[in-house]
Amino acid sequence: MKHVSRTGLALLLILSAYCAQVLARDLDQDEALHLRQQGVILPLEQLMQQALGRHPGARLLEAELEEKHNQYVYEVELLTTEGVVREIKLDAATGALLKDEEDD
Repeated sequence: MKHVSRTGLALLLILSAYCAQVLARDLDQDEALHLRQQGVILPLEQLMQQALGRHPGARLLEAELEEKHNQYVYEVELLTTEGVVREIKLDAATGALLKDEEDD
C-alpha cells in the first residue's frame, strides 16, 4: 500500500508542477511598471482605448496583466451598454487582439 501511495504522491507532484507552468501568472503593478519602463509592453491606457473602441459606451470592470508561455497579455473585462460582460485579451507587447468574447 505504501508503494501505491508514494507513486500517487509522485504523480501528483509532477502533475502540479506541469499545471503551474501552463497556467497564466498575474503580474503585480510593480512588475507591470518595470516592463513598461523597459519598453517590453505597451501602456495599458493605450490598449484600453482600443478595447473600449470595440464596444462604444462600455464600462471597464477589470483589467490585469498576465504572463503565459513568455507572452504578456492584458485581459480586460467590459460591461457593454446591452449589459453583456465581454472578455478581451490583447497582446501587451504589440496591441494585437487575441480574443473578444462574451464572458462566462
